[in-house]
Amino acid sequence: MTTLRGLWPEVQDTCTSLGLMLSIVLSVALARGVLQRHVHRPTAHAFVLEFLATFQLCFCTLELQLLGEQEPAHPTWSLTLTYFFSLVHGLTLVGTASNPCGVMMQMMLGGMSPETGAMRLLAQLMAALGSRYCIGALWSLGLTRYHVGERSFACRNPMHVDLPKAVVVEAICSFIFHSALLHFQEVGTKLRIHLLAALITFLVYAGGSLTGAIFNPALALSLHFKCFDEAFLQFFIVYWLAPSLGILLMILTFSLFLPWLYDNHTTNKKE
Repeated sequence: MTTLRGLWPEVQDTCTSLGLMLSIVLSVALARGVLQRHVHRPTAHAFVLEFLATFQLCFCTLELQLLGEQEPAHPTWSLTLTYFFSLVHGLTLVGTASNPCGVMMQMMLGGMSPETGAMRLLAQLMAALGSRYCIGALWSLGLTRYHVGERSFACRNPMHVDLPKAVVVEAICSFIFHSALLHFQEVGTKLRIHLLAALITFLVYAGGSLTGAIFNPALALSLHFKCFDEAFLQFFIVYWLAPSLGILLMILTFSLFLPWLYDNHTTNKKE
């Protein structure tokens, strides 16, 4: 009984934290419904959708990161939450990228105009910064024991390897994730969402202890804004340039290198 009483505050804090994340998900879903009915201009519609999606992703990840830090001895708990909320985002944020690299991929493949891409990138940037200040205000209310307003302004460097290795990790994560995103289009929606959630969880498990395995420039800015302020060049290279490099390599590989290799192989067989 004493043990249960000792555990109860932790359970209460965890439930409060999960409740906050689910409240944001429901609020964004409601806002998307209102938007669908009352906003008919395509440009404004796309901008607000991208803003809401990126806001939800960044807000939930900030809270999820905080929640995961409370149970460092049980990494499976953090991975379980990562998988669950990846599913939630996949189900609720259909039609948005929530990632500048995803927008870049669509522009490079000709699926989006530069003007639309720039507008979506602006929405993601605004949402990344807005979510950070919003959650900072919530943490200052002290809803749980580990909600402290000052925490949102501290730099917690996620890099535990040197710069070249960090660049390689983020570039590989971006390459793998967006390759899957591109090639899972023909898979059924329900299965695709589970596959992508499992892949995200695996990448977080594999690279989380090295760089945080973020592979999303907007999310990185929201999670580590203070670190960008203190060591901008290093964080710009690892969390902005490296994922973009992964996208570029992915497109070159599947659009140029592999077709060229296949054509050469076919030519040699004919000879």
